[in-house]
Amino acid sequence: MNLDGSQRDLQGVREHVPGVSLMLYPDAIPPKTRRHLSFDPLIRRIRLRAKQLPYPRNQSDCEYSMADALMSALALFSLKDPSLLAFEKRRYDENIKNLFRVLNVPSDTQMRTILDPLEPDLLRPMFNDVFRQLQRGKTLEPYVFHDGCYLLSLDGTGYFSSKKIHCESCLQKKNSKTDEITYQHQMLGAAVVHPDHKQVIPLAPEPIIKQDGDNKNDCERNAGKRLLQKIRDEHPNLKLIVVEDGLGSNAPHIRELKRLDMHFLLGAKPDDHEHLFEEVSRAEAAGRATTLRWTEVAKKEEVQCEIRFAHDLPLNKSNADLRVHFLQYTEYAPDGSIRKRFSWVTDLTITRDNARHLVRGGRARWKIENETFNTLKNQDYHFEHNFGHGEQNLSVIFAMLMMLAFLVDQTQELCCPLFQAVHKKLVSRRSLWDHLRSHFRHCLCESMQQLQEAILYDLAKEMPIPGFASRRGARVP
Repeated sequence: MNLDGSQRDLQGVREHVPGVSLMLYPDAIPPKTRRHLSFDPLIRRIRLRAKQLPYPRNQSDCEYSMADALMSALALFSLKDPSLLAFEKRRYDENIKNLFRVLNVPSDTQMRTILDPLEPDLLRPMFNDVFRQLQRGKTLEPYVFHDGCYLLSLDGTGYFSSKKIHCESCLQKKNSKTDEITYQHQMLGAAVVHPDHKQVIPLAPEPIIKQDGDNKNDCERNAGKRLLQKIRDEHPNLKLIVVEDGLGSNAPHIRELKRLDMHFLLGAKPDDHEHLFEEVSRAEAAGRATTLRWTEVAKKEEVQCEIRFAHDLPLNKSNADLRVHFLQYTEYAPDGSIRKRFSWVTDLTITRDNARHLVRGGRARWKIENETFNTLKNQDYHFEHNFGHGEQNLSVIFAMLMMLAFLVDQTQELCCPLFQAVHKKLVSRRSLWDHLRSHFRHCLCESMQQLQEAILYDLAKEMPIPGFASRRGARVP
């Protein structure tokens, strides 16, 4: 058989797909999957955790387990279905049972009812299980940024908004002109990032609740205290550099980071740190500041770049004992005007050799917005769609499960050669999700590996069509 170029690059398919009786590519080996870092083993691990979750209802009153409800919701977000109504059509789909280890798929109403009372913190071990597999697989080693430390980017975002539906934890935003109240749910996200890597590694987020305060600063700071303490408890030996925007560069937060043995690289703005910038000017006048300048070519024109840094400065007048180092990056247009300027405070020692490296680390904070939240909002994850509010925790649970599905996807992008080959073939994530849903609907598969190989080698016509699984459920190891 003559193979074209793409087939030669991705040679062969194993004869394990149900209904395919001949070797289509006899001389070849398909891209392998990582033993613990591809979709199927990750889902098995998450399912084991799901089976340990408490079930607050009387089990005899319901034929659906907590594990089945949770894995069904995870399937909803893994398949990027736009709504629970769309997912409802999959209730008796054999592939849901085979790929997501579900015995009985609940209806949308039953799923909401079962998941609503679940405490969000009970989902954190699922994130930690995936993270530890990344550690054991040496995947995190390229993410070490400076002196054995990882960059941990934090930021808040909203995922639910309504003018009618609300609960005790909803944040409230009042329109100053009409007094109309909008109820919102927000969360504080955290992700391990690196300026040289597009993929991010999200950790379990922390809900921002009404009890955290009446303004954005208080809400994010209080949620941040909870989140960072949980991260340190879960990863006691992980060396971290926390990167945040200007909300983080305040004395209580910095003292908390020091208590948790976390380094920091925090945005600082002149309007919020007037005394600090005055101290920088004094240090420069006294010859205690260092300035670096160089020229780069950006968008076919030369730009002048400058870094200033100074050590051992007071954060502000009222916290003179809290000493920080100051780092600033400025980019000038050809006419001398300022094109970009960013400033940070840090506890990391800045030198001529590492200043540009640390600037790249500070600017990597944007990855939690660009590569995390924007991906969830704009690349078919439907992050801001209201999948259900519930009376207790449902909205938070759905948001965390969507983030967990995103973590599994990011892990595949980083570690799974088969997924990478499929992604390369289809180019965009959106096309990948479209093909995934189409093959999921039309081809009977026993694993995600089979489904991905069917996409990669165009095997849909060779595979059996899924029927409707019985209500007794499929075999779940």
